[in-house]
Amino acid sequence: MFAKSPPNLSSSSIPCIFLSFTLLSILSLAFFFVANYPKPTCELSQLNTSPQSSIKVFVADLPRSFNYDLLNQYWAATSPDSRLPVDPDHQIHHDRLKFPPFPENPLIKQYSAEYWIFVDLESPENVRGNSFAKRVLRLEEADVVFVPFYATLSAEMELGKERSSFRKKSVENEDYKRQKEVVEIVKKSEAWRRSGGRDHVFVLTDPVAMWHVRAEIAPAILLVVDFGGWYRLDSKSSNGSSSEMIQHTQVSLLKDVIVPYTHLLPRLRLSENKKRRNFLYFKGAKHRHRGGLVREKLWDLLVNEPGVVMEEGFPNATGKEQSIKGMRSSEFCLHPAGDTPTSCRLFDAIQSLCIPVIVSDTIELPFEGMVDYSEFSVFVAVDDALRPNWLLGHLRSFSQKQRDNFRHKMAEIQSIFVYDNGHPGGIGSIPPDGAVNHIWKKVHQKVPMIKEAIVRGRRKPPGVSSPLRCHCT
Repeated sequence: MFAKSPPNLSSSSIPCIFLSFTLLSILSLAFFFVANYPKPTCELSQLNTSPQSSIKVFVADLPRSFNYDLLNQYWAATSPDSRLPVDPDHQIHHDRLKFPPFPENPLIKQYSAEYWIFVDLESPENVRGNSFAKRVLRLEEADVVFVPFYATLSAEMELGKERSSFRKKSVENEDYKRQKEVVEIVKKSEAWRRSGGRDHVFVLTDPVAMWHVRAEIAPAILLVVDFGGWYRLDSKSSNGSSSEMIQHTQVSLLKDVIVPYTHLLPRLRLSENKKRRNFLYFKGAKHRHRGGLVREKLWDLLVNEPGVVMEEGFPNATGKEQSIKGMRSSEFCLHPAGDTPTSCRLFDAIQSLCIPVIVSDTIELPFEGMVDYSEFSVFVAVDDALRPNWLLGHLRSFSQKQRDNFRHKMAEIQSIFVYDNGHPGGIGSIPPDGAVNHIWKKVHQKVPMIKEAIVRGRRKPPGVSSPLRCHCT
């Protein structure tokens, strides 16, 4: 019997075997690295520290009378705010300072974004390393032009007087005069002429800020807390029937940025959180206008329900301690519309780790795309909220584990709604993960579209007007 001969390995089969072995080796190495390489995450801290280009900001040349001197004028006033039973500011006397503090008056403080954005730009360059905005001194280098007018402070100072001149275009209305002067100065500048104002940034956090000149500054980038008071509902559509289409003639998510109110309650850290004995909490005025009419109906539905606390009054004027106690001891905090869709109550709830219950069909929120509000808030349609017994049943469907997860998410993002940098007069470095930097990052997202609009505007023949912009969601 003959032994079997070994198989005949031809020279052509050897490369095939070698190739197969090589492929297997590569696949094994790839599997090893994929299995052991750290997985990508989307934690807020990592997003904030990732390398990004800055936005270049040129500051329009406005006299100090429209910003810091306006603050000095506020502090020098002897009469208190007529709208408050106790004015926390005019019991304090500040000397005229180069960088005065912003008011503690809660009716004004909630709109302080204009102050914190400008003091960052005014801070010395050697302390501005954390800022996403790079201040430039040459217009040619700028992405946007910041207009340093404290429009909200101007409006609120007028509203705080004991006279009803705010809506009048008269010499008695100091705010109206300031609005007109600012627009006149800005529109005469080279910066405005080169862009038609499209790259200018105005901070208009008060719904009535620059009330009389809105049409003139409509092309600009507007930093607003929401679109309440800016848009109108078209009463008739093209076929003559009623329509709910919103006609945006001055504001749009395409060019404008929604910014947070300044929270008025202190931050509660997750490690300080205690057992919450109340189920649902609300403190505020029962009667409001426009979209806020739903608040009165909700009040009547909920006021006598077990575990629900409904308190009348402005939540942070005279009852700050009561509001702190109420929000920190409740699982959910109700956030129905007021005169406009949102308020500082939402940001007080976040700082208090009280799960926001947002009752609105039209609300716009700050930093969408950077923050997913559905991870820590409950959104409810108005019609559902007004169904008897529906809202509380819906909230009770969230398990304790889900509520705890909401609170953990809130704790992760509390810092991005904080403006205060902790420095006297605001001059100094800002938190890299704070509100000011997130605002500039949102403005930065608009820059390519703004530049395109400027170029497109230059080629239009004289006398040809641009159509009204649409609001796309």
